[in-house]
Amino acid sequence: MIEMVGAKAIGSVDNVGRFARFVWQSMTASLKSLGRRQTYPLIWTQMLVIGVRSVPVVMITGAFVGMILGVQAYDQLRGMGLEERLGVLINISVVKELGPVLAAVMLAGRVGGALTAELGTMNVTEQIDAVRSMGTNPVLYLVAPRFLACLLLTPFLIIYADLMGILGGFFVSVIVKGINSQPYWSFSAAGVELWDVSIGIIKGFFFGGAIAVISCYKGFTCKEGAHGVGQACTEAFVASFISILALDFALAVIFKAIYNTFWSLKGLV
Repeated sequence: MIEMVGAKAIGSVDNVGRFARFVWQSMTASLKSLGRRQTYPLIWTQMLVIGVRSVPVVMITGAFVGMILGVQAYDQLRGMGLEERLGVLINISVVKELGPVLAAVMLAGRVGGALTAELGTMNVTEQIDAVRSMGTNPVLYLVAPRFLACLLLTPFLIIYADLMGILGGFFVSVIVKGINSQPYWSFSAAGVELWDVSIGIIKGFFFGGAIAVISCYKGFTCKEGAHGVGQACTEAFVASFISILALDFALAVIFKAIYNTFWSLKGLV
């Protein structure tokens, strides 16, 4: 029993070390690829697959998030006579938390699964070994373009999700529920700061990087056979989803501390 626990502990530490080394290799390879014109077509191709083709899914997700918030919060605010402030609740929730997190989760399901399946199939069919045998770094050739595409385009997709969430909340609040649009937007403009919007965009870089590196790592290390590829896809989505929530919590704490510090300094001045 003790031997089994020790073996699992050693295996876990070994996996963490391998993943940390893969993350470092991915980051250094991405920096190198930025200085090589040969990799630019690969990056543009991945941007098309990862970013452009994810726009409809992300936009639909954002729109329904805003509409659901409007439907759920309207009755509570109306009971207190504060229905005109519904826009503040919807917009700050969308741009600060729900928009970035749910957009990243949708990307983890759509993009992360595709990356894992693609690289996992290449690993099973020994295409990655063939790339390595030709003297080409597979991380530089296969991982770096995908990593950069996710890292750079996730914030833009989050902006799309935020925009659609705001419009969805406006549709339910003003068009369906009949709230006056002028105070709806004025209270929203007063309550939502540029800081709140920036937080969601900055989170996108961390979420996109986490999705890309986890998915590529699972594809590179998947077991043989169709079952191994399917299992790697499942593990990639679960790990990406957990990492998104963990990063969201950590970044929320960090940004809250930064905001309070600068706000306190501003108040003293």
